[in-house]
Amino acid sequence: MNLARFPRIRLGHWPTPLEPLKRLSAHLAGPDGKGPNIWIKRDDCTGLSTGGNKTRKLEYLFADAIANGADTVITAGATQSNHARQTAAAAAKLGLHCVLVLEDRTGRRDEAYTQSANVMLDRLHGAAIEHVPEGTDMMVAMHDVAQRLRGGGGKPYVIPGGGSNAIGSLGYVNAALELVAQAADMGLRIDHLIHATGSAGTQSGLVTGLVALSSDIPVLGISVSKPQAAMEEAVLALSQETAARLGLSDIVKCEHVVANCSYIGQGYGLPTEGMVEAVRLMAEQEGILLDPVYSGKAMAGLIDLVRQGRFAAGSNVVFLHTGGTVGLFAYPEALSAG
Repeated sequence: MNLARFPRIRLGHWPTPLEPLKRLSAHLAGPDGKGPNIWIKRDDCTGLSTGGNKTRKLEYLFADAIANGADTVITAGATQSNHARQTAAAAAKLGLHCVLVLEDRTGRRDEAYTQSANVMLDRLHGAAIEHVPEGTDMMVAMHDVAQRLRGGGGKPYVIPGGGSNAIGSLGYVNAALELVAQAADMGLRIDHLIHATGSAGTQSGLVTGLVALSSDIPVLGISVSKPQAAMEEAVLALSQETAARLGLSDIVKCEHVVANCSYIGQGYGLPTEGMVEAVRLMAEQEGILLDPVYSGKAMAGLIDLVRQGRFAAGSNVVFLHTGGTVGLFAYPEALSAG
């Protein structure tokens, strides 16, 4: 598996740290003091505009955009999209224009949500923002923008939401290589890998890379948006497309793709009690900030599964932090109460 044959522009700080969460592990241990050892892979520390998982994908996507002569990148997401913020930052770093198509998925109109956090950073990075209502076909909306730009002589390049296609997923194939090498250097046997999953690209890349390496590390995606059947279907399809791009067709099977969709709550971007507890526990026990939309809900799932006894005592559970902590500032009421 030779990733070097795919164009890539380095945008992040690699490798990201792999660290034990000793206080959280002890806090969640049962009355007998036994429980799993929880670790964290710090993809919140990728370095591009407060960091986050999308940086890995954008290294491959921007390389493809530049190879195709683009002068503008267009992408889409929710109002407080972490992906949009990192795309805007990458475009600024590389001297490209950026247009963000942002969808209202929560119905919120307060200033903290519509003007602060990621939205403020989008503007600081110089991106143009176009807002669309919930339910908009985002690919159609982006291609409408692209057509308009071409009409004016521009050369746009469309990046799907989350950077989640077979090009972007290569970033998390690379992350799988990085993680396995780090674990080997540390003498760490990873029994479980858990992360937030939404647009499918992160999980697809991890699954593809770990299967290709014959690592026997199971990946569990905690969904923040889709129900289980839809989530697993999306991850499987993109994993198989990514594997085919690598010349490794048919290596990813249904049994490699597992999603848990029990922690979404009332919907994407809407706070849950579990998310608030998870954010507070990580801040109080480890001094690490999660985000309210992705990593907060994924950690809520991990915490609940630990309490259910789903992980053997002494096993090693790695939580991949997908970043997005700037999004905390869009949720002051949910996170400051009590």
